[in-house]
Amino acid sequence: MIHAADVREWRNRDVVDTESHKIGVLEAVYVDTTTDEPAMATVRTGLPTRHRLVFVPLDDAIVGPGYLRVGYARTLVKQAPSIGTDDVLPAEQEEAVFKHYGLPYKPGAAGERQLARR
Repeated sequence: MIHAADVREWRNRDVVDTESHKIGVLEAVYVDTTTDEPAMATVRTGLPTRHRLVFVPLDDAIVGPGYLRVGYARTLVKQAPSIGTDDVLPAEQEEAVFKHYGLPYKPGAAGERQLARR
């Protein structure tokens, strides 16, 4: 289990897939609004002049020295919904992130967003 208190230490760590292939660099962590536990991360990918942020779930993630290993293949993560480095995920596109990974989506209490950036 990943603890929310540790997430600030992860920023700018390499994010690797299940076979240790580098995906990108950790930009931000999003928590589930119903549990306040880390649920998703954005990973900075692309060329130095054309970065974008892709979303990846943190279920089965493992923190190591200088890296965060996620339980998904690099090709799947790189095809995930993305935003610009200065953008925020619009609420109406949140469900698409979950569907991309085959995860169930349920809005938070009172229909609010399920994810909140920390």
